[in-house]
Amino acid sequence: MSGHSKWATTKHKKAIIDSRRAKMFAKLIKGIEVAARTGGADISGNPTLYDAITKAKKSSVPSDNIDRAIKRGAGLESGGADWQTIMYEGYGPGGVALLIECLSDNRNRAASEVRVAVTRNGGTMADPGSVSYLFSRKGVVIIKKAQANQVLTEDLLLDAVLEAGAEEVNDLGDSFEILSDPSDLVAVRSALQSKSLDYESADTSFLPSMSIPLDAESAQKVFGLIEAIEDLDDVQNVYGNFDVSDEVMASLN
Repeated sequence: MSGHSKWATTKHKKAIIDSRRAKMFAKLIKGIEVAARTGGADISGNPTLYDAITKAKKSSVPSDNIDRAIKRGAGLESGGADWQTIMYEGYGPGGVALLIECLSDNRNRAASEVRVAVTRNGGTMADPGSVSYLFSRKGVVIIKKAQANQVLTEDLLLDAVLEAGAEEVNDLGDSFEILSDPSDLVAVRSALQSKSLDYESADTSFLPSMSIPLDAESAQKVFGLIEAIEDLDDVQNVYGNFDVSDEVMASLN
């Protein structure tokens, strides 16, 4: 899954500096609304909302936008939509399996737009259940190696998070990826905070049980397909069971 994580990191950096920024902001705001609606506006009692707000702040979403999203989600201000989580399944070039997570207030629109984006960019839709069994839900924390007063090593990181429930630590180059059971995500994040370690993001994600290695040509096609899908307003996340080597990533960059 390291290739997928590296692509996600590259995509995030790209979004900060180009026209995709506005769409990224909208998706982060939507995540805050849903978290507030589900668990209430009290951050101390709603860890999902806490993580959604932290992620938005690290992506430079204005505080006013965040505050209004919390109020809309919690019903303290008008204008909140009835967002529904919808999962679609499909295949990309090279037989890559895709899980497409949507937050939408219009199921028919979401289904239609996802289908068009997938089929026009080299993919095919799949029946429910034909792809999802290849993935498991995990807690994922991304943390930079370069901290304020130290360079984080894998041993130091393991010492900080193993007792909190971390299952695996992966080296992503400039960052580490910490995997856990979703129920242990808050404990892992809290363990980092107790050691004054600044993490980039803490989310639940769908990770594949096995990955398909991609060459440069296939990787470019898969990345193009994912970008087209993620460009849709209703799409929140896209997960794939592919792996891209450092060499292939370097050639694409």
